[in-house]
Amino acid sequence: MEDEKIQIALRVNGEQITASVEARTHLVDFLRSELELTGSHLGCEHGICGACSVRLDGVVVRGCLVLAAQCDGAEVTTIEGLTESGEISDLQERFVNRNALQCGFCTPGMLMTAAELLERKKSVPREEIREFMSGNFCRCTGYHAIIDAIEETMNDRRSGVQ
Repeated sequence: MEDEKIQIALRVNGEQITASVEARTHLVDFLRSELELTGSHLGCEHGICGACSVRLDGVVVRGCLVLAAQCDGAEVTTIEGLTESGEISDLQERFVNRNALQCGFCTPGMLMTAAELLERKKSVPREEIREFMSGNFCRCTGYHAIIDAIEETMNDRRSGVQ
């Protein structure tokens, strides 16, 4: 028996997309396989690691827990979209300068989540940054460099330095 296909229309990184997807296709699989947007990674596939993080209607979600069919009419932004817009160029620069990316597998999810924090809050204590980022796992850096990069970006944005 063939899987049922569902017609969806959504905006991905500002571009209108119409596609036919299997009902059980996860958003991150659709983005990677159908649209070749491979910045979001498949890690645990249980919503725990954060590697598949994308924005759905302005809120960071786990792409492995959302079905593509649920995104009909939605706005999706991937790490490629944040990079192309320049929204996180200062954050990306701090990640490089602070060596906050090692193997790079978790980096897109970390950047997506950090961008959400920076959008929501202008200043928070280091512990609150750590708490906000706690849903994203990194096996390489030990997190200190990641928190340093986010904290530095937050401080620079608050003081007008970019």
